[in-house]
Amino acid sequence: MRSAQVGGPDGLAPPCSGDPGTLPYAIAALRTKGPPPVTAIPLVRNRRAALLGAVCVLALTGCSEDPDAGTNGVGKLAADKIQSKSVTAAGAAEAVRLSGTVVTSGRTYKLDMRLKSDGGSGSVTSQGSTFGLLRVGEQLYLKADADFWNSNGDTGAGGALHGKYVKVPQGDPSYKKFNGFTDKDVLLSSLLTLHGSLATDGHHDQNGVRTIRITGDDGSGGTLDVSLEGKPYPLRLVRAGGAGTLTFSDWGKSFAVTQPADDDTVDYGKQLPSS
Repeated sequence: MRSAQVGGPDGLAPPCSGDPGTLPYAIAALRTKGPPPVTAIPLVRNRRAALLGAVCVLALTGCSEDPDAGTNGVGKLAADKIQSKSVTAAGAAEAVRLSGTVVTSGRTYKLDMRLKSDGGSGSVTSQGSTFGLLRVGEQLYLKADADFWNSNGDTGAGGALHGKYVKVPQGDPSYKKFNGFTDKDVLLSSLLTLHGSLATDGHHDQNGVRTIRITGDDGSGGTLDVSLEGKPYPLRLVRAGGAGTLTFSDWGKSFAVTQPADDDTVDYGKQLPSS
């Protein structure tokens, strides 16, 4: 006896009973089709969605990132600690360049000096006159044009002194006055001082370098921008009471200071003009 065949020919689902277009036919058709196929979602698509979600979270929280991330860390310190570290770094540096203005005794000096422990060179401008300073060891030289010498009470000598390195004797009253502009330790110790209560005043930028600013008495006692990159060098100083603004650069970059040639050197032979 042959077994009954399940389904239609070749094991297929049995043909729908009833006439097409009738209710029995439609019900039979639904039963034979079975549930619709399930399409698997690739894992790669899931990973991409997760990554996109993470990027969105970072974008939303970016404004709360640590401003001191990737810095030398001094921005997290108290203002007095920042100043202390800055002064220490400046003192240990082999050389520095400073430029800007200094107001002292009612007179404004525009400076552009390169300084190191055993000498310095650069220019100073005051009351419309510009002169150069060079210090090699303890020997100080002043270099200016004829108009500078003639306008400082030495009429007639300007021609002979024009463009020459004039020796400034250590016993001359002008020596101490001008030597201070070429002495790194003396100049920095007198400049890098803020007055009053110290506080931090946010993160700033100085020529592309991130800084932390500290102030004295909310700025009236001066402000100092300290580098957050590398060593905590001072980069910009606004002195208290409107006594000038200075920028510091080329920290640790040494330079040569050499004695000028004998033909370019003049011994003034008397006290330099006090003005």
